[in-house]
This record gives sequence, structure tokens and C-alpha cells, in this order.
Amino acid sequence: MASEGREKPEVGHDQAPAVSTKVDSIIKVLRVLAFLLTLDATLVMALNKQTKTFTVATIGTVPLRATLSAKFQHTPAFVFFVVANANAALHNLLMLAVAFAGSKLSLKGFAPLVVPVLDLVNVAIVSGGASAAVFMGQLGRNGNSHARWNKICDKFESYCNRGGAAMISSLVGVLLMIIICAVSIVRIRNHYAGYNKLPLNSSVLP
Repeated sequence: MASEGREKPEVGHDQAPAVSTKVDSIIKVLRVLAFLLTLDATLVMALNKQTKTFTVATIGTVPLRATLSAKFQHTPAFVFFVVANANAALHNLLMLAVAFAGSKLSLKGFAPLVVPVLDLVNVAIVSGGASAAVFMGQLGRNGNSHARWNKICDKFESYCNRGGAAMISSLVGVLLMIIICAVSIVRIRNHYAGYNKLPLNSSVLP
């Protein structure tokens, strides 16, 4: 009886590191993808600009032309979008550095909880920025007849297409970060749940 009791903890102890290593690898891959997507969203939106010349009036046979530019700086929602995604990209890059240096760091107490909390904060920020950008993108593409706001994407089509691509990258990045949060929380729950179980010690067996 005592020998059987000693064997079970050893099996669980051997399997735990292997499972933890697989989970860590999955999280690293997801973080790399989230970093690339949020970085792509930041750069595409920040560099998004289109300039076109329009005929605004005609005096006799002479057309009056005006040159207009569409930039992300013209819309506060797009500025917030760039800042939020840049912050998320930096966060994921730092978390990757922490993950690869994790073997050299001794994280104890509540330290392992800091990463999921920061992940959740960044998910909230990026999702807010993406939502605001999508709203403005929909308004620019379709306008709003009730508010008498005209659409602009029929005039700045390339600008709108690049902005839409940046929004898609950001939304996919948010989805990956949500998955990272879920996996991290489940892993930490299982980790701390192990401390609530008394070890099976042969000395206490009859």
C-alpha cells in the first residue's frame, strides 16, 4: 500500500513539467502572432495617407481645383487606435522577453499574476481602440444620412482600404490576446490549485 502511494505523486510530478512546457510554447507562439498583428496595424494606420485633387467649381471654362489629404491624424479615433496597438505590440514584445528569460527569473508569490492582469488591461485598451476605429471606418464608408454626414471612401478609396486592413489585423490580434489571457488564467488556476492539495506522504499512511 505504501509503495503504491509513493508512485502516484511521482507520475503527476513528471507529467506536470511536460504539460507546462507545451502550454508555454503555445503562449509564446500566440504572443509572437499578436505582436506581429498589432505592430502591423500600428504601422499601416500610422503611415496611411492619400492625397487627391478635386474640381470644386468651374468659372466659365476654367475649373477650380483643390488638393485634399486624408490622414489618420485627422480622426481622434484613429490616433487612439495607433496608440493602443503600439502599446499592445510593446507589451507583447516585453512579455516575450520575460517568457524567454523565465528560466533565469524566480517568480514567486503574486508575481505570476501580473502578466495575465497586464494582458487583460491591454485587451481592454486595444479592443476599445479597434471598436472606435471600426465605427469611424463604417461612417467614412457609408456615411450617415440622418446626421447628414457624407461618406468619404468613394473619394479616398485607397486610404479606406488600408485603414480597413489595419482594423482587421488589430481585431485578430485582440482575439489572440484573449486566447492568451484564457490559457494563462487556466494555467495559473491549476498551478495554485495544486497547493491546496495535501501531498501523499508514505509517513502518514498506516
